[in-house]
Amino acid sequence: MDLPRFTAAAVQAAPVYLDTAATVDKAVSLIAEAAAAGAELVVFPEAFVPGYPYWNWTMNPVQGSPWFERLHRAAIDVPGPYVDQLRAAARQYGVVLVIGVNERGPHSLGVLYNTLLTIGPDGTLLGVHRKLVPTWAEKLTWTGGDGSSLKVHQTPVGPLGALACGENTNTLARFALLAQGELVHASCYIALPVAPADYDMAEAIAVRTAAHSFEGKVFSVVACSTISPEIVDAVAGEDEEVRRLFARPRSALSGIFGPDGRPVTEPLVDTEGIVLAEIDLSRCIQPKQMHDIVGHYNRFDVFRLHVDNRPHTPVTFATDPSPATPPHATTHRTTPKEDA
Repeated sequence: MDLPRFTAAAVQAAPVYLDTAATVDKAVSLIAEAAAAGAELVVFPEAFVPGYPYWNWTMNPVQGSPWFERLHRAAIDVPGPYVDQLRAAARQYGVVLVIGVNERGPHSLGVLYNTLLTIGPDGTLLGVHRKLVPTWAEKLTWTGGDGSSLKVHQTPVGPLGALACGENTNTLARFALLAQGELVHASCYIALPVAPADYDMAEAIAVRTAAHSFEGKVFSVVACSTISPEIVDAVAGEDEEVRRLFARPRSALSGIFGPDGRPVTEPLVDTEGIVLAEIDLSRCIQPKQMHDIVGHYNRFDVFRLHVDNRPHTPVTFATDPSPATPPHATTHRTTPKEDA
């Protein structure tokens, strides 16, 4: 049995804040840069297009409401022209691409999704995963997704799954991917300097990534955004306390972790850049002899996970709206000529 061996890239970068066209152009440039370095898998941060709603952490909901409108106007439609541009880039450079976007809900002006797009090297849109549960202050902006997108995709770099930020703390979501045969996991994060003072975001990302890699005996590619001066100026303005928050160190970490839970190469902390490393999926085999939590190292007669993978919509219409025949009514059977 041959398992893929390839170079993966974790992109740590800031968007061109709330500028959708410029951010997608930046993403395409970074895809080209990663591909030129040999990458066949390129992973971007969550909500990269066109940025994260930091105002939820620094303003009250009334102050943040106009910012919600700005983000909604800058969000993208899936499918849509910006998705087509990203698909074309994946196809041009022959990479598997995972990238976070703000997706407009097609049915409501009040709905935005924190969405991860997975795109194949031929430009096929393989997956549209909407973050299941927005974390903490994010609930002021994003609507939760459903289980229909909790999928592992068969790609040239192996069985690939993806989760956004805090979802990587959700044990059952992670298990649902592992149980579908995931061997490569994309973890997409944002820099979080506005977290509580005793919270080390870089350490938290490393702990979560190491845990999933070790528990599942998989490779994890973790990509986190950074804080640009433009983000600070836009959200903090002249508020010195908020500007001080945004200057906190160790708010972002990106890297690649192996099935032993250790980084394959030195992670990148805080600064923009691309982390590259070789992934050899054959390294996942021997560790699974010790702990295969979706195989022999489980008791499926004791533990069972049920996942509702049906798409959930706000309204369901019957496919046949014709009323039932009333009792005692005479049924008139038409001939083909009458039907005509």
